[in-house]
Amino acid sequence: MTEFALELRDVRKSFGKTEIIRGASLQVRPGERVAIIGPNGAGKSTLFNLISGRFGSTSGDILLGGRKIDGLKPYEINRLGLARSFQVSNLFTRLSVFENLRCAVLWSLGYRYSFWRFLADAHDANERAEEVMEMIKLHKRRDVQAMNLTYAEQRALEIGITIAGGAQVILLDEPTAGMSKSETARFVNLIREITVGKTLLTVEHDMGVVFGLADKIAVLVYGEVIAFDTPERVRANERVQEAYLGSVLADQQVAGAH
Repeated sequence: MTEFALELRDVRKSFGKTEIIRGASLQVRPGERVAIIGPNGAGKSTLFNLISGRFGSTSGDILLGGRKIDGLKPYEINRLGLARSFQVSNLFTRLSVFENLRCAVLWSLGYRYSFWRFLADAHDANERAEEVMEMIKLHKRRDVQAMNLTYAEQRALEIGITIAGGAQVILLDEPTAGMSKSETARFVNLIREITVGKTLLTVEHDMGVVFGLADKIAVLVYGEVIAFDTPERVRANERVQEAYLGSVLADQQVAGAH
């Protein structure tokens, strides 16, 4: 069994002559929760796109459970056990909470393209959808169309869809963006609960969320990982403070005072 759930080895990505990711390396162990932080334009979303297969890397290796995945299509990577949510909710808005979750589990349970089968008879898919719905605390909203959920509920449903297929490596892109403080606090607890035993990578700008959720923090600056360590050590890292963290924490303290 491989030592790392996810590994990046000197990954680079250029768009034309512009190099966005400049030799990023990262080793994430199974079950770790890792937050990726950095200034705007650091390449965080690009890195997520490379890992999830939306972009192909220019050079370097990306390994999922010891298997090279760079060059694979997003759906192929998903079937190998990696799932991703996006900054913008990506739901079937006219389907109910339950129907959205059931769609997410069908492939993982082997139904493939058997459209002639009655979904009501897909007992294992229905049970898994109900189970995930309980986990994300939307069971009381079971038959509500996704378009009629609150913003926080839509984000919860999206994370439910992300984990419904049983992926062991979860990528969350700014999961608490646009939420109030109380919503964010509840959502962080939800993420913590439903990712127990799974490997989590999240891009997040809220330092309260980062330090409250992550086991380790990867700091990305100008396409390079300049630090990867525990929250306490990253907070004390002088290079990180100079490049990013000091000004961000100061800005958030000022914002919190108003």
